[in-house]
Amino acid sequence: MLARIYRPAKTAMQSGKAKSRSWRLEFEPASARFVDPLMGWTGSTDMNGQVKLNFDTKEEAIEYAERHGIAFRLHEPQEPPLILKAYADNFATNRKVSWTH
Repeated sequence: MLARIYRPAKTAMQSGKAKSRSWRLEFEPASARFVDPLMGWTGSTDMNGQVKLNFDTKEEAIEYAERHGIAFRLHEPQEPPLILKAYADNFATNRKVSWTH
């Protein structure tokens, strides 16, 4: 039973970073999914796939996994570089790109 600890990315519906600062512990699938022949739905016999635990910090998630004897894999997030822009940059005299309109 292997778990992964990661920080989820923000959804496409968000412009800010709300709900993306917490850390999540999820179990990796232990068995493959199957298709129900009658309805065509996907199913699984793995109940740990439904467990998603949220933690405030990475250390809390690691401590929980170690305390309960859960093997885990840690995925560190890749932070994009912060590019500061100002509205006044549109009118700068030393613009490197010409106006498009």
